Amino acid sequence: MEQIVIETKTKQYPLFLGEGIIESLPDILRQLSFSKGTKLLIITDKTLEQLYLSKLRALLANDYDVYTYVIPSGEEAKSFEQYYACQTAALQYGLDRKSLILAFGGGVVGDLAGFVAATYMRGIPYIQIPTTLLAHDSAVGGKVAINHPLGKNMIGAFYQPEAVVYDIAFLRSLPEKELRSGFAEVIKHALIRDRDFYQWLRQEIRELADLKGERLQYCIKKGIEVKASVVREDEKETGVRAHLNFGHTLGHVLENELGYGAMTHGDAVALGMLFAIFVSERVYNISLDYDRFSSWFRTYGFPVSIPKQLNINRLLEKMKGDKKARAGTVRMVLLKDIGMAEIKPLDDETLLALLRKFQREEGENDPRNSRCHYC
Repeated sequence: MEQIVIETKTKQYPLFLGEGIIESLPDILRQLSFSKGTKLLIITDKTLEQLYLSKLRALLANDYDVYTYVIPSGEEAKSFEQYYACQTAALQYGLDRKSLILAFGGGVVGDLAGFVAATYMRGIPYIQIPTTLLAHDSAVGGKVAINHPLGKNMIGAFYQPEAVVYDIAFLRSLPEKELRSGFAEVIKHALIRDRDFYQWLRQEIRELADLKGERLQYCIKKGIEVKASVVREDEKETGVRAHLNFGHTLGHVLENELGYGAMTHGDAVALGMLFAIFVSERVYNISLDYDRFSSWFRTYGFPVSIPKQLNINRLLEKMKGDKKARAGTVRMVLLKDIGMAEIKPLDDETLLALLRKFQREEGENDPRNSRCHYC
């Protein structure tokens, strides 16, 4: 079992990483001073309920009062309705300020359960137990939120967990599209801050099937280390933490416009990263070898063009609602070089022209656009 310390200005907490480490969860809870009889609320989704929930309950039942609340699987569950239902469950089970919420699942569960913990009785402890590759990003750093029809993650808080327990054995049951989705965030971490890690990915992860065993654990560890280093500098996104949104300015808009769940978060972010690289080359008058990136992303099955049914003007208007925007001006995370990110304001005329050029040029080469892949 590896242990990584996540440190922010307001809190320091451990992240445990390894295969089969969920068996150590009772010991970890005792180390964190959660005494026998503490009320635990496990928030998970229907997929995890069928696969692993009974095992998790059995691990904890001898020492703790264990309750569960199961949300639907998928991005649509990050809603006010599910948030309210989780709060109702916590009240009905009699959770108090010494109780503990376990966020057992992927990014959706982690974001939702963390926001429930942040706001129940003005804040109670929670622990992240990620079960997806994507959650290597979302489980670290304390961003918790729900979605709104007008924007992704627009209602939320910064609220750090007591610990993260990351058992990579859970990732064996991931379907390929979810593994690919999580890998997009791994690539993002390399591109914004770790050129050597980027080169390692190009050499070692030739296809998604390579994401297993020691390679998978190394990817997770390196991605978490990048995330932890950024969060250590900037907990509440007043500066460099915004670099973690590389690819997300367009990515979040694509998710919203297509309907949450139609395109995975990772696919949307991958396409957003490609667009950001496309923009970076033109804004800074440099070459990042865009064509090579596009070909590389295709090998994993990522989309490489904006779906042709989407209206570019509408995408621009939604991008202006991004959390990094100021006074209606889009501020994108761009790359000056591999490992060197920067936030750059872009006027509407420039961005609209680049969106149209990107959709037109990449759309001609993307086989997904031979049909309405995301309808």
